[in-house]
Amino acid sequence: MAAALKRAYLAVYNWAVFSGWAQVLYYAVTTLLRSGHQDVYAAVERPLQLAQTAAVLEIIHGLVGLVRSPISATLPQIGSRLFVTWGILWSFPETTTHILVSSLVISWSITEIIRYSFFGTKELLGSAPSWLQWLRYSSFLIMYPTGISSELGLIYIALEYIKASGKYSFRLPNAWNYSFDYFYASIMVLLIYVPGSPHMYTYMLGQRKKALSKSKTM
Repeated sequence: MAAALKRAYLAVYNWAVFSGWAQVLYYAVTTLLRSGHQDVYAAVERPLQLAQTAAVLEIIHGLVGLVRSPISATLPQIGSRLFVTWGILWSFPETTTHILVSSLVISWSITEIIRYSFFGTKELLGSAPSWLQWLRYSSFLIMYPTGISSELGLIYIALEYIKASGKYSFRLPNAWNYSFDYFYASIMVLLIYVPGSPHMYTYMLGQRKKALSKSKTM
């Protein structure tokens, strides 16, 4: 009974988030073709925020044992995306008309549509078709570099607005005797991408090799 409830919950979760990312891709592509890249963010903002924030549940799923995904791989990927979604795009609207927003949301949405449909199908049927498994473990070869490049570019573009606005920064003196500079924190995030991105890409290559070699033996 517990196993059936777990599978039902994960199936609903995966297909619900899949539908959110499908909206993001549809709105992004149609807006891009109709009126240009400068209007893409306005069209996708709400479904993008909902779909990406829903990924926080994946961290909880890993912590409580609902899924076997390692937190060490899940946390940095979701954390970086939330930072870009809320800490850059939502916080600094000056960045939202840049063409990198289009490459970002298209890369993210294609990746997530494939990933959530793969896991949703596995929860419903017990397995996923081989073509979907191949897409799950191969699409990142292109989508990860384009997505990461867009994330890096948007954070870099936002730096001048972060510095000029002083938003989220705390200067001394204050009642808490504590200082925090969002500008330098954002630079630190950029620097973390340097070793983090190749490490994540290598990890996913290993996962791809393991998953596809296993499917060939079945």
